[in-house]
Amino acid sequence: MPHNWEVLERELRKFLPSKSIVCKRQELLVYDCDGLTIDRRCPPLAVLPETTDQVSKILKCCNKHSIPFVARGSGTGLSGGALVEEDALLVITSRMRAILEIDLANQIVVVQPGVINSWVTRAVAGEGFYYAPDPSSQVVCSIGGNVAENSGGVHCLKYGVTSNHVLGLEVVLPDGSITQLGGHLLEHAELDLRGAFIGSEGTLGIATSITLRLLRAPENVTVLLADFSTMEAAGSAVSKVTAAGVLPAGMEIMDSFMISAVNDLFGREEYPSDAAAVLLIELDGQVAEVSAGADKAIDLCQRAGARNIKRAHTLAERERLWNGRKSAFAAIGKISSRYYVQDGVVPRSTLPRVLKEIERLSRIYQLPVANVFHAGDGNLHPLILYKTDSSEVQKRVRDLGAAILKECLLVGGSITGEHGVGSDKRCYLEWMFSSNDLATMSFVRKAFDPNGLANPGKIFPTPRSCGESARRKVSLSTDDKQFRSDLDVF
Repeated sequence: MPHNWEVLERELRKFLPSKSIVCKRQELLVYDCDGLTIDRRCPPLAVLPETTDQVSKILKCCNKHSIPFVARGSGTGLSGGALVEEDALLVITSRMRAILEIDLANQIVVVQPGVINSWVTRAVAGEGFYYAPDPSSQVVCSIGGNVAENSGGVHCLKYGVTSNHVLGLEVVLPDGSITQLGGHLLEHAELDLRGAFIGSEGTLGIATSITLRLLRAPENVTVLLADFSTMEAAGSAVSKVTAAGVLPAGMEIMDSFMISAVNDLFGREEYPSDAAAVLLIELDGQVAEVSAGADKAIDLCQRAGARNIKRAHTLAERERLWNGRKSAFAAIGKISSRYYVQDGVVPRSTLPRVLKEIERLSRIYQLPVANVFHAGDGNLHPLILYKTDSSEVQKRVRDLGAAILKECLLVGGSITGEHGVGSDKRCYLEWMFSSNDLATMSFVRKAFDPNGLANPGKIFPTPRSCGESARRKVSLSTDDKQFRSDLDVF
């Protein structure tokens, strides 16, 4: 049954100012994609609330008319989670950008969902505190989106992902009611529904107030840059460092393709142009701890075959070493107007094998792949470059992405680490979970959203969204030879 958008719009105008309602198609086109960009769909209507009360009234209207809704923050997501695939109201939280409370005595800050990630640290840095989760897009991505996707970042190796730093959530449920999950304390007696909500990708409701945990800024920070003649040597260095008990704040690897792209972006040699891979290691803590850890990491990198190692002490030196890594996606954007990024996870020990397989698959599908990834926790971010948006090329791009994810699963990994499932990877979720597992997850979703109005069609595979393709039927229980044969015929 088609939705009556005129009736919904009239009801919304009773309590929302005109500036908060977007109904003209030329203005709605701004929201037709997210950071993934390969899929586009213009929403029929969008609203930009500024308060919890407004969000509550909006969702009550949707519930009254059985109209689905999709929440959107900054739109930087990389799994299609904020796309309006079917007719649904787009609820944009970017105007909810107030920092509501700063309590340094208890090391917490309370923010609205539209607050940009880097703003949190900026607000408390003068007092010696910071917010640890730091996605590469932290200067533009919002805390609400980070909560929805359970985002990570460079420093998640030591400090964990978003769920490790969110204490409480004020949530508007799909029927418009308001509830509190968690609170201001590290521990709570009740069932951890806060944990269930984080990473649910907008399928359980909309968070309108978020209580975050702050950390004391470390006494000392050192960054190392080691370059290698082979990717295998760089992977070996990662294994040696972690096996030795050294716990860096972050460990990042970039391959030769990405090194070349970064150097081209800056017009100078940010990283050694003849290196097959570079490894960035950041250590933080007390002075003696950092000094000893850096000395040990340098020795282990040299044993693994590092050619040269730079050591940065000052803030300016550290930022110079990190600058290229933080600009990696922008660097690829300069050489290719279109790219598709994936987000698989593998055990650290399998990094060399998986990277070799990605190189092989790149040749098979005749599509270049650049690699940059969180080496410490095996979270890969292969970027597939392509030139045209033809259906044939898009299919090849998606099939290559699927083949890479299957390789991740083959070695005991996962189809996502921090970008979420969304619409992009829902058809692959059953590769990891049984039908009973998926049904159990769906029960949780229905408990929050019995009418199925919140971000419909996302995360879980359905025959309508995925079809009964051969790709979905390939089993991970097949032997390795047959499994690779299946990959090659995508």
